[in-house]
Amino acid sequence: MRVTHEQGTPRHGTDEGQRVGAVTQVDSHEAYVRVEREIGLLLRRSRAISARLSRELHPDLDGAAYGLLALLQDTGPLRASDLVSRLGLDKSTVSRQVASLVDLGLVTREADPADGRAQVLSTSPEGAARLSRIRDARRARWEADIADWPAEDVATLGELLARLNRLGEAREAESG
Repeated sequence: MRVTHEQGTPRHGTDEGQRVGAVTQVDSHEAYVRVEREIGLLLRRSRAISARLSRELHPDLDGAAYGLLALLQDTGPLRASDLVSRLGLDKSTVSRQVASLVDLGLVTREADPADGRAQVLSTSPEGAARLSRIRDARRARWEADIADWPAEDVATLGELLARLNRLGEAREAESG
């Protein structure tokens, strides 16, 4: 992507992510290549961060545990089969993670009120408290890392990520 100054003069030495005036002649292919590359990097970092956050919940947990606990906290009680479909993990991984989280007292199992034969999973008070502490620390880190960004940019980033997540959810619903 060629970043230009408002008068049309190239702005040398300027990071593309900074505000520098008008962006002209955006190459569509190049833009998609950059999005794919940046999302790939974000996902690789996310996996590493999830593993670290899971260990903060408890040293014996692996990377999937944090996402599982966060989803239960955000959505409320779910069946294990719902976790499988929403997280895109295989059944055995979810089963193993749920068993670990239950054994550690971070998740509870109860009879499903809609179908007594099934069970629903929820975060326990201890699981919610640990997750809250980790999320508060993460949020503080984000605030420190991007404190010099204009609030409008932070809000725009949040909205664009939400749009991207909605696309992913819609695609999963179509294929599921």
